[in-house]
Amino acid sequence: MGEEIERIRFTAADFETFQGRLRAETDLLLGLDARRGLCEDGFAIGFEVETWLLDHGGYPSPINVAFLEALADPLVVSELSRFNVEFNCDPLPMTGNALSRAEASLTDIWRRCNGVAHGMDANVILIGTLPTLRDADMSLDNLSPMKRYKALNREAIRQHGGPLVVDIEGEQRLQTTHRDVMLEGATTSFQVHLKTPARLAHRYLNASMMVSGPVLAAGVNAPYVFGLDLWRETRIPLFEQAVPLTDHSGQHGRVTFGAGYAKSSMAELLACNADDYPALLPMVFDEPPEAMRHLRMQNGTIWRWNRPVVGFEPGGRPHYRIEHRILPSGPTMVDMIANAAFYLGLVRAFVDSGFVLPFADAHANFYAAARHGLDARFAWAGREIAAPHLVVELLREARRGLAAFGVDQADQDLYLGVVEARVTSGQTGAAWQRAALARRGGDLQEMMSAYCESQRSAVPVHQWAP
Repeated sequence: MGEEIERIRFTAADFETFQGRLRAETDLLLGLDARRGLCEDGFAIGFEVETWLLDHGGYPSPINVAFLEALADPLVVSELSRFNVEFNCDPLPMTGNALSRAEASLTDIWRRCNGVAHGMDANVILIGTLPTLRDADMSLDNLSPMKRYKALNREAIRQHGGPLVVDIEGEQRLQTTHRDVMLEGATTSFQVHLKTPARLAHRYLNASMMVSGPVLAAGVNAPYVFGLDLWRETRIPLFEQAVPLTDHSGQHGRVTFGAGYAKSSMAELLACNADDYPALLPMVFDEPPEAMRHLRMQNGTIWRWNRPVVGFEPGGRPHYRIEHRILPSGPTMVDMIANAAFYLGLVRAFVDSGFVLPFADAHANFYAAARHGLDARFAWAGREIAAPHLVVELLREARRGLAAFGVDQADQDLYLGVVEARVTSGQTGAAWQRAALARRGGDLQEMMSAYCESQRSAVPVHQWAP
């Protein structure tokens, strides 16, 4: 979904041609997968960080076009709304000091972004949902001026067949109706990419689903939307309801945790994309099937919380990677890399040990974590356990997994230590926001001012003053 397209309107012939090419590319992938024709080399990581552009009052500033022109960095790109941008770091081999190198790279980009933003009377802020966001901000006037976003909005509303109704009940209740997909822009995430040997990719994908509950519980940072206290990670239900499209059966959403584990290959889920989901952006590309442009376009419009991805090595050989999409942006860069370390170490440990959590438990744990954060209780290995106790137990597994990747001891100690201190203190980003707002008598602007100041300090959230 990072590329621009040429048109915003499509004909029945476009859908038919796109489906034919998608089917051909899917068959090509299935053949490559069956004969071990995808990349089997090592492990690599990459990250995407979605951010907010805020004015000095803590409200959204719809300036991303001018901001991106002034910054002129190919690693920083547009997002759906005019007050969001995304930045990325180059892939790194998953070994040695890869995690601290990634943190340094992302921190450098963030600081340069803020340097440009400050010249435009704005700030670049890392947070999962913005407490000061107003319903009026979520209008098509604030849609980024790119054809792919206009086409996405047009086709999503056409396929849905009417207004989008959002109803989220948490500590308070949000009920709103929109005639566009702008609410998708109310959620900003930190996405972890893990490239694996192709023969193991489905096992890492399954492990990613197993660990999603405890990883998310330790990292929640999105309790407020439109000033309402909802879930600890309100991004999850908000994104699911902001794009309420389904497969042909009507049973499975395009934004989804999934319906089960992959049995023997990542290609199974990518084949489901062609078989089960209607095209959303049927852009026809004049490229050979080996480029898999239609397969990748279709996959980019199905937002699994743990998404299988087909990419390419520098020499052109295709590879598999997992896009772990469950985590929010913020509170700080070190917090985000700590969350990534916990996730990466856990999935390696689970794949190496052969541990399997029933899918129904993984599914339930994920939504319990989104709703309750560290107050969640999880079904785990035949028992019920409080989220903080489970996270502390699993940190030992994560350390073993990071060691198996060859991650330096210093990186293990630093980042897993941040997760442990956060969970032991109970001060996640969501917990800090709720406590800080209460101490300020419900003043959202004062709370956001304190949040931004604390974020600039670069110390992890468990050390922030309440």
